[in-house]
Amino acid sequence: MNHDRMETTMLGDQLGESKGKRVVRRILSVDPLTAEVTFEDTGHMLGVPTTGTGTYTSVIRPDGSIHGEGQGLIATQEGEGITWTGTGMGSFGPGGAVSYRGMLFYRTTSQKLARLNNASAAFEFEVDGAGNTSSKVWEWKQAEAAKGKSA
Repeated sequence: MNHDRMETTMLGDQLGESKGKRVVRRILSVDPLTAEVTFEDTGHMLGVPTTGTGTYTSVIRPDGSIHGEGQGLIATQEGEGITWTGTGMGSFGPGGAVSYRGMLFYRTTSQKLARLNNASAAFEFEVDGAGNTSSKVWEWKQAEAAKGKSA
């Protein structure tokens, strides 16, 4: 088989991280079991200090896994905004903890943070049993692995 170009997908630079608190949790349905969660956090994106609010809806599947979709707003100290949408898969841990992994997509008009407009971001989002949240986000990008033809 000939390939003109091979690419592999990989995690790139860490774009940001935050810590916060779950502020609202409510049940939307019991069939299927669906919960809505809102959290607030502080952290940084591309080295810029931020505060944020997000809401996600989680559906607990029959096998115990969790599928979540969410959206939110991140603001800089200068008042610039970043919106995000995302989706992920999660699992329950001890004492009501929840752990998610998934993808986020950003939009911003900030020139300082414009790089986020073209980024796909892989995330880790953790909520402990007391409702404390922590997240880390990395750019997900394609890197050229090889050029030329190979057999």
